[in-house]
Amino acid sequence: MRQLALLAVLFCHLLPMQLLADQVSLKNGDRLTGTIVKSDGKTLILHTDYAGDVDLNWSAIQGLQSGQELHVRLQDGRTVVGPVSGSNDKLQIVTKSGATVDTPLSSVKELRNNAEEATYEKTLHPGILEQWNGGLTVGFALTRGNSQTKNLSLGFLATRQTLTDKLGLYTNSVYATNDAPGAVPSTTANASGGGARYDHNLRDDVFAFVSADFFSDALQGLNLRSVFSAGAGYHVIKRPDTMLDLLAGANYTRESYTVFHRNLAALTLGEELMHKLGKSTVLNQKLYFFPDMSNTGEFRGTFDFDTVTKVYKFLAWQNSFSDIYVTNPPPTKRQNDIILTTGLNVSWGQR
Repeated sequence: MRQLALLAVLFCHLLPMQLLADQVSLKNGDRLTGTIVKSDGKTLILHTDYAGDVDLNWSAIQGLQSGQELHVRLQDGRTVVGPVSGSNDKLQIVTKSGATVDTPLSSVKELRNNAEEATYEKTLHPGILEQWNGGLTVGFALTRGNSQTKNLSLGFLATRQTLTDKLGLYTNSVYATNDAPGAVPSTTANASGGGARYDHNLRDDVFAFVSADFFSDALQGLNLRSVFSAGAGYHVIKRPDTMLDLLAGANYTRESYTVFHRNLAALTLGEELMHKLGKSTVLNQKLYFFPDMSNTGEFRGTFDFDTVTKVYKFLAWQNSFSDIYVTNPPPTKRQNDIILTTGLNVSWGQR
């Protein structure tokens, strides 16, 4: 009798645990138990005690069983919340009001448990100080003896991206001198730039943008170039490891040189590429063309290329190359300015 009583107690304790576990039935006949976390309509994540998070192809799933509340977004735009059950490629959701919604598994676009839904809701309306990623790059070189030079380069980049928009800030500068007695010129580089761009998603693959960019170059006689742009962009490729965008729009440019000033309207035509090389290196490349709409044949072009290789946690090594070309600089000044920098990058957030 004591053994029967002990078995009864164990059964009572174990039965609720089995009932609380979610179950996923596969088309090959396998059944997996755990906790359903989320799905994007292509992959289902099931958390298990024995194997951690398991990724399952949605197309391989035949049925689901869950006593917990799941937030199910359907292809028709509806979101239904409640426990789910089903088999043979069909799903049944019982809402809080007691109503039952029947739908094919193929009509499920997204699925999340309460914890994942709370995280998702937070990404929809983050605080202005939340979800920032970025980095600070510093490079310095000093020589003494037969040569007497110093070189300082600084770069800052920060990005805040949500499900509906993206805000980016940047600034960079290069300063170099030849400190040898009588050296002419004593300042061999003195250029700095910065700006901001805001993107707002119009569709999953189309966005509108506005931006403001500022640049100065003492050796070219450029006190300040201010460029205010607006237009639209298209995601040609949009994957976690690769992003390729094409942008088109118009801009108003104001240039203040030491010898003259000018204002002009121009087109903004650009291409941007981001690609992850393995687990530690990110490649970024930008190419922009700004043809003057008032003076045919006059234009400005920019090319930027950089790599960031993670060394340890928040530390990385960054190499940057920039080329700025102007068809009509002041007399005696060159059309091209090339900047090459390298240095240590300190980052925050998830890049």
